[in-house]
Amino acid sequence: MTPHQYIERETLDIRTEWLYWDRVIGFCYSRLRERAPSLFRMVTGKRFSGLLGFVNYDLFMGSRLLGLDRLARRSGIDLSECCDDPRNLTTPRRIFERKIRYWDCRPMSEDPADIASPADARMVTGSFRDTGALFLKEKFFEFDKLFGRGRDGWTDAFRNGDFAIFRLTPEKYHYNHVPVSGMVCDIYEVDGAYHSCNPGAVVRIMTPYSMNRRVVTIMDTDVPGGTGAGLVAMIEVVALMIGDIVQCYSEDRYDNPREIRPGMFLRKGAPKSLYRPGSSTDVLIFQKGKVDFAGDIMSNLCDRRVSNRFSGWFGDPLVETEVKVRSSIAVREGQAGRRQKQ
Repeated sequence: MTPHQYIERETLDIRTEWLYWDRVIGFCYSRLRERAPSLFRMVTGKRFSGLLGFVNYDLFMGSRLLGLDRLARRSGIDLSECCDDPRNLTTPRRIFERKIRYWDCRPMSEDPADIASPADARMVTGSFRDTGALFLKEKFFEFDKLFGRGRDGWTDAFRNGDFAIFRLTPEKYHYNHVPVSGMVCDIYEVDGAYHSCNPGAVVRIMTPYSMNRRVVTIMDTDVPGGTGAGLVAMIEVVALMIGDIVQCYSEDRYDNPREIRPGMFLRKGAPKSLYRPGSSTDVLIFQKGKVDFAGDIMSNLCDRRVSNRFSGWFGDPLVETEVKVRSSIAVREGQAGRRQKQ
């Protein structure tokens, strides 16, 4: 199989990803899908996905299958970042749902114009405009289905806009943080499947992020104290072995978590939600012309030195950049050029 590589943002090193359960997922999304479609639908359904998560993250057998020491070593998990004593992280679930001292080890720009990464993840950007250099419509998702049925108002609001996809692999810190400051206009759940976010599975199934179960949060950032980037949609997408998306917004570290409701003001950089457990994906949608993505991330997209499964699928380079939660990934429109002049 083609290796899947990405660029580490901080060092510019090209890394090869260790893909969890790669052969099993490859079998499910090729032979099983073609020869036993009913069984494939069961495997990617809620009950079976939950069962896999329980076996891998809760049973003692799950610890043996994953190998906690091997997982930490091969995945580069820095246990010194954790709020809890690492000696208490005795199961895959506890490692998966770990809290980190993000206020120390994930610093955030103080510039109110910056848009922050919602997660420790591997990121690509794209556009919904046919003329855009980043036109990826109908590849990762079908735009008209992304917001769910009966949500035409939001679909129209973001038409011809831009997006960023953040793929969280199993070893990552799995709290999502708020990428912008603004008022919650709407939050709702869209039912769907539990397809894997393994790059090989994404390539084979096509548009998985508009087929999977997801939580959609719409924020208005053009309010007092907001980021000033128009409407921003944050879509949290489940994947294989994800059991739940827990909304647990907290302004003071992880204290006093609250369920998110319309009318709440969310502060950029604060914890918003938790995936439990498995791999998962965040999608940020911006209105047309409202943001400019970081130059280094844009440059990395087209790096022909990097071999990955997305590039083979598109026929042109499409390279992920590994970013840290709360790091700047874009600025509101017009600020990038202003900074270059300074």
